[in-house]
Amino acid sequence: MAGALCGITRALPLVTGRSELSLVRRRLDRKRKLLQQLPTPVDSVEFLVLVDNSLDSLSSVPKHVSLEWPRLMRYGMKELSGEGQCCANHGLSLVVTARRDGVSHTVMFDAGPENYVLERNAPRLGVDFSTIEGIVLSHGHWDHAGGLPAAIRSILSARGAQPIPVFVHPGMFRQRALTLASGTILPIKAIPSPSELTALGARVISSEQPQLILEGFFWISGEIPRVTPYEKGFPGHLRRSEDGSSWENDPLIIDERFLAVDVRGKGIVVLTACSHAGVVNVLQHARETFSPVPLHAVAGGFHLSAANEGIIPETVADLGSFGLTVIAPGHCTGWRATNALVKAFGEDVVTPSAVGKAYVL
Repeated sequence: MAGALCGITRALPLVTGRSELSLVRRRLDRKRKLLQQLPTPVDSVEFLVLVDNSLDSLSSVPKHVSLEWPRLMRYGMKELSGEGQCCANHGLSLVVTARRDGVSHTVMFDAGPENYVLERNAPRLGVDFSTIEGIVLSHGHWDHAGGLPAAIRSILSARGAQPIPVFVHPGMFRQRALTLASGTILPIKAIPSPSELTALGARVISSEQPQLILEGFFWISGEIPRVTPYEKGFPGHLRRSEDGSSWENDPLIIDERFLAVDVRGKGIVVLTACSHAGVVNVLQHARETFSPVPLHAVAGGFHLSAANEGIIPETVADLGSFGLTVIAPGHCTGWRATNALVKAFGEDVVTPSAVGKAYVL
C-alpha cells in the first residue's frame, strides 16, 4: 500500500500554489480510498465447481485442474456407479477458497438452480460447509439462487446458529420472465426474497456498490458498465413492474455482479456467473478497476448461447486483448462459443468447466 501511494506521489507534478496543492491532496485522497477498496493479494485461489450444466471426468486437463472421479474416490466412492456420481443441472455454484500466509477464507458463489442438486453433489465432492463464511449471489435468476435454502441450511448445520452473510443487490428480487419466439411470456420462478432468506438464517447484505469481504480476500463488483456496442444483454428478458401489475423490458439485468481475487504474482481471477453484461464488458471493468495488476483468469458462464450466438466472433476477438492465462467457460456459454474459444486460444488456456472440477490458481 505504501509503495503504491509513493508511486502515485512521484507521478504528480510539482506544485507551488495553495489551490494546486489542495487539488493534489484531493487526488491523493481519491487514490488512497481506491487502493483501500481493492483486494489484497493472496497466495492462491481454488474454486470447486459444485453445480454446472455438464459432467466430464474423461477428458484430459492441465495440471491446475482436477477431475470429478478422483475427488469422488477421495471422499468415499468405493465403486463407480450412477448413484455414486454427481449430477448436472442448468445452473452454477462454485465453492471458492483463497489462501494467504496460512490463512484461508471460503465463500460460495451462487447456489445452483434447486436444492436437490446442491444436496446431492456437496457430500460426494467433500464440501465442508463449516468453512463457508458467506454466499455471494451474482444476480436474481433461479438457476443461481434456487439452491440458496439448501446452502443456508447446510452451512448453519455445520457452523452453528450464527446467521450466514448473503451478499445481494437490491434489484435482484423482482420476478423475471422470458419472451418466447411465439410471443408468449414464460415467467421465471422468483428467487427467495430477503425476508425468506432471513427466516432461513441468512444475514442479508444488500448493496449496489463494490464490496471487499473477508479480510480483503474477495472483491464483489458493483454494477457493471456496459461499454461494447455488441453486448446488448439478454434479448427478450422481462421483469415485473414495481407495482407488480405488468411486465417491462429488462435486457441489461443491471443487478448482475462478478467476484474477483488478486493472486500474487499472477493477477486477477474473475468469476462471472452468467455475463449478462457481456463477458468483455465484465473483463473491461475488471481491467480498469485493478490496473496495473493484469488479468489472469476468467471462469463461469459467458452467455454466448441462443440469441447471443451471433456475437461469438466479436467476443472471442476482443477476449484476446486481455492476455488471459486461464479461461474456464461453463454454464450458459454454449458449445459453439466453447469450441470457438478453444480454436482461438488453445487447450492450454481453455479448460471448460464441469461439475466436480477444481481449479487451483
